[in-house]
Amino acid sequence: MQLRQIMTSGVVTAALDADVFRVAQLMRDHNVGSVVLCDPEGEPVAMITDRDLAIRALAEDRPGSEPAREHASRPLVTGEPEMDLEEAAALMVQHRIRRLPVVDGEELAGIVTLDDIAVRTGNLEVAQRMTQEVIEGALPDFFFHERG
Repeated sequence: MQLRQIMTSGVVTAALDADVFRVAQLMRDHNVGSVVLCDPEGEPVAMITDRDLAIRALAEDRPGSEPAREHASRPLVTGEPEMDLEEAAALMVQHRIRRLPVVDGEELAGIVTLDDIAVRTGNLEVAQRMTQEVIEGALPDFFFHERG
């Protein structure tokens, strides 16, 4: 299965100089957890997530007028529409990311998330394992507990 078959084509984007407050509004208005930041030519260059906003901006009491690029994740890790799902999954685990923008040439074509992989492939077990590997890689000292 290729990424083009499971990606979401409507990606929420903002200019690289968009402020934190505007990016948060975009997330709320479009009900998404991330926004791809694009340079003046429209090429994707960074991604900012709801977690980035919470941890790097709001918890640090940064002004909402501050540029989102100051808190964005870089470098931007991307996939290609023809990339196999297994290759994309390995890339996501390797870079400890839950969202993978899909770029066709220099143009943003879509995005694939761990949730997309679970829903669109019907393999919840694979998505759960990937999520666990991404989280454990990002937070190696975090203690995971079973909820009862």
